[in-house]
Amino acid sequence: MSHTSVAPVASNGRRMISRCSAFFFAIAISVVCTDITSAQIWVEQSTTRFPQPDPLDYTNQLTIGDLDGDGDLDIVWANGGGFSSAGAPQVARIYINDGSGVFTDESVARGAASGNFRGVELGDIENDGDLDIILAQDFNRQPILLVNNGLGVFTDGSATRLPALTLSCTRAQFGDIDNDGDLDLYLTNGGAVNRFGAGQNKIYVNNGAGIFTDETATRHPVAVLAEPMDAIFGDIDGDFDLDVRAASTGVNLSRLYRNNGAGVFTTVAGVPNDRNAYSYDFGDIDGDGDLDMFGANASPTSLNAEFLLRNDGTGAYTDISANISPNPTVDDNDSKFLDYDNDGDLDLIVARLGGTAERIYNNNGLGVFAEVTGLITPISDSSLDIKVADLNGDGRLDIVTGQGESGSFRNRVYMNTTGAVDTRAPTIRTEQLANTMVINAPYVVRAAILDGMTSDRNFFDKGIELHYSIEGGPFLQTPMQYSGGQIYRGSIPAEPCGGVVTYFVVATDFANNVATSSTKSFTISSLVTPGDFDADGDVDEVDGTILASVLLGTDMNPAHLCRADLNADLLIDGLDIRVFVALIP
Repeated sequence: MSHTSVAPVASNGRRMISRCSAFFFAIAISVVCTDITSAQIWVEQSTTRFPQPDPLDYTNQLTIGDLDGDGDLDIVWANGGGFSSAGAPQVARIYINDGSGVFTDESVARGAASGNFRGVELGDIENDGDLDIILAQDFNRQPILLVNNGLGVFTDGSATRLPALTLSCTRAQFGDIDNDGDLDLYLTNGGAVNRFGAGQNKIYVNNGAGIFTDETATRHPVAVLAEPMDAIFGDIDGDFDLDVRAASTGVNLSRLYRNNGAGVFTTVAGVPNDRNAYSYDFGDIDGDGDLDMFGANASPTSLNAEFLLRNDGTGAYTDISANISPNPTVDDNDSKFLDYDNDGDLDLIVARLGGTAERIYNNNGLGVFAEVTGLITPISDSSLDIKVADLNGDGRLDIVTGQGESGSFRNRVYMNTTGAVDTRAPTIRTEQLANTMVINAPYVVRAAILDGMTSDRNFFDKGIELHYSIEGGPFLQTPMQYSGGQIYRGSIPAEPCGGVVTYFVVATDFANNVATSSTKSFTISSLVTPGDFDADGDVDEVDGTILASVLLGTDMNPAHLCRADLNADLLIDGLDIRVFVALIP
């Protein structure tokens, strides 16, 4: 692959790092490094699994998900050329999986949009059970929101559903920041020219029907950040709400923002400095249940080296980049965690802008990573984004890369042909609800769930369910919704009769491994005086009228029905009238 471009100059006058010279340096590094070698697992099969002829789009990012509800994983590509100035708009292509990992380009038929897109993500914006698409657009343009009709056909809803604001946006991420049961949006913003400028990142809040309002001023710290490149949600402190890591290619400009639980963010102090960060990923690298961080290209001490941060469980991070061996100073853009050997810990793959292959590291279980060579078909290309997913349903994680900036721009798929099959269930940590006297509102339960892979939407699942029982009765179940990061949300219906509620969470991953959380319980109690059906503090003729209506079957208010069984014999009859008369002062 030949490179003839020169390093561009950013809008602030700083010369950008030469992406091309990094390619040649990467080759030199690969020659002198002595790495662990292993038999090849991933085989490049792009020309037989992706549509041909290859469109050779300038791809900046991709996302994977089941767009059409048929149970397999499709791909959306965020395309659009130009590094520091806009190229020609390109289609954000939609590739539909036939179930065996062979894809068809159905972009036109399914309503794909065109633009200069840097990022793409999926989320169910109106809780109708399908995945909608947000496309982050660079060069001071409005993001594009595509709404799914349930069959994987999309309509552009940007004009009616998004604020009429233009941004130089590299990433837009869905997450329920205020725990109201719908997905909001966090968007990076490089200002009025391009992503190498400076601007205020944005928060758009969902009204529950998929219509968003700009609430940045009341929810986000005032922070004009230069060169914003990435943003990702994660619960850094174990309180079941979504915090945000925002990455910048400036010096010490990446930020970590903590959520107060109501969707209002403050800056976390004391996070180790970084530099030139293209992306961040959260993952539990040492099995202690909290989210550690990996920053591609983000080392503050060695230009273009990787940055690894360990969480102490409270959201305080320590630089442990020395745990990556080797950690060369080459130009990388993205990464993902995956348990490729099925040993229960998260290994690592790094997307390289040059070199002869994507770089893969094995985790020793303690968060110490050693490179393993020979696992993947060696190809020299410019990977700007990388995802892992089981594309053909064989229980193994495949790899997809998006290509841009230089080379032929051929996006690639590497099929896992001989690797370990996933037999490990997810891990679940469930929120403990407090005892309550509230009887007229649902009881929201959240769970933090992790599995042997990461993406910007956590792991791919085949169902997350909340199971609950009231007063020792049969267990009922309700689906849990994805909230962003590693958080899922479910609701137990209002229980006007009160009682002890027992609950647990069941999670099924994409390989059909099932995990069941520990069982928790809480008590719903009411201090309403017996016979006080209207809960006004006394027993009078109004309450008698309510009891009569219950007996006649004309009042079906659940709270009244519960309180009408005054002698606790599980019947509402004349005996309850006798008890009521005795209660009248």
